[in-house]
Amino acid sequence: MATPTQTPVSQIPRITAQTPASALPTEVVTLQQMVLQLLGQINEKTRENFDLQCQLDWLKRQLFGRKSEKMDPNQRLLFEDLFAKLQKQLEPQPAPQVPTPPPASSPKVPPANRPSRRNGRVPLPADLPRVPEYLDPDPRLIENMRCLGEDITEILEYIPAGFYVRQIIRRKYAPRGGLGSVVMAPLPPLPIEKGRPGPGVLAYIITSKYCEHLPLYRLEQIFARHGLHIPRTTQWDWVRDSADLLLPIVLAMKRLILASVKIHTDDTHIPIQDKSRTQVREGYLWPHIDMANNVYFDYTTTRSGEGPEQMLGGYQGYIQADAFPGYDGLYGKGKATEVGCWGHARRKFDEALQTDPIRANQMLALIAQLYIIEEKAKEEHLDAEGVKALRQKFSKPILEDQIKPLLEGWSPEVLPKSPIGKAVTYAVNQWEALNRYLENGILCIDNSLSERVIKLVALGRKNWLFSGSDGGAQRAAILYSLIASCKLCKIDPFLYLRDVLERINTHPANRIDELTPPRWKELFLPKISLPSFKAKVESRAE
Repeated sequence: MATPTQTPVSQIPRITAQTPASALPTEVVTLQQMVLQLLGQINEKTRENFDLQCQLDWLKRQLFGRKSEKMDPNQRLLFEDLFAKLQKQLEPQPAPQVPTPPPASSPKVPPANRPSRRNGRVPLPADLPRVPEYLDPDPRLIENMRCLGEDITEILEYIPAGFYVRQIIRRKYAPRGGLGSVVMAPLPPLPIEKGRPGPGVLAYIITSKYCEHLPLYRLEQIFARHGLHIPRTTQWDWVRDSADLLLPIVLAMKRLILASVKIHTDDTHIPIQDKSRTQVREGYLWPHIDMANNVYFDYTTTRSGEGPEQMLGGYQGYIQADAFPGYDGLYGKGKATEVGCWGHARRKFDEALQTDPIRANQMLALIAQLYIIEEKAKEEHLDAEGVKALRQKFSKPILEDQIKPLLEGWSPEVLPKSPIGKAVTYAVNQWEALNRYLENGILCIDNSLSERVIKLVALGRKNWLFSGSDGGAQRAAILYSLIASCKLCKIDPFLYLRDVLERINTHPANRIDELTPPRWKELFLPKISLPSFKAKVESRAE
């Protein structure tokens, strides 16, 4: 029996859906090869379409969907037994009740003196100035009457913020006989020598741009409404000089961060205008945060391992970051210790909800239990040892007995490039780092602290769009460092910058650590008082 001849695949004419059957090859082996080739192409296109559909679903969710990664309450109902069991374990055992005598009845407070609870209103701050307005009935209606009291209604009002001119008047004195030199007091130190802006104006521009995310051209319009012509170029000169003045404080924060036991870090991009002013390229800001809430932003022109190595090379404490490969050179024996982020792991399972809801929901429920344990530690204000003991008792069994077996079972089953496959692969590869937070109570379950800090930059670049140069980005990093630290320390950035810019030129260099936001809050904040316009407000009311 003759063996059927095989036509080389390269010699087969192009076949489409309109090709007649008579034009197809007749050799069986050739047709089998064609079928296998087509099946391979179909499988490849199917996987490609699946990946594109996953990307489309993610983009649609980012544009129109829910951004929160917290577990949906309706999904949580599927695992209510797990949460109820964990909650019962976390609740302290009730102590035996000892009968106590009934409390003595307290004197009743007259209704007029009770704090108002109407509509759940919060009382207005007591330190706000009060401008009284007396309203009396028609005098003809109150003849031969005496006043029994008064009813006070407080309404919050606003007077537009304004500028004022600070006049520094220095009297000159000369000897009465006409002989000798003239005596005059020296000018107080100003942030910008021979400059017109005071520390309050500089602090206002900096906080408006880097805290409220207002571009300088909008500030120029705001100034114009007050009758002031301050071009954005002049404002930028003031911002530049202020950043140069504040640089020693930020360098002191960098030194303190590198001496910390734990550092949180991350990165985000920032558009940089090219020198040709026709293109925009990417620069990168890397926040570094210590346990005292000092923040240092490092600027690099590329997103590579050189940036982290230059900043953290030689550091031997804990580094909590995402799984970016650029950090890998920092970890190892005699180097830093990697701490993973369960927030990133949870996010990847959250992105897999549309394509594999059963596995994703099951893992999200278990991760949610880990966060419930962390909330319990915060509610009870536990110290580091107490947090570690709580995690070892409750979090460790969830990780080792429930999450790990699921990941090991799913790993060979899921497609590596599918959303659930990427989530499982991330968790498996980062497993040791993700469990690191069990070892020490000072460590966090995730790196959300860094993500909250870089949100400042993310919101800013949506408004001011780009930085004019690498130098401008470096100065932005200086100012973002101070403002982010103020926010973490719960300090008003304007109040801090106004005071520091006023004292920076005269403060001893060997005590520069006192001007970092955490130390400044302890040493100087209780003594700060801003100029009061209460008298002006009262005069307007009259």
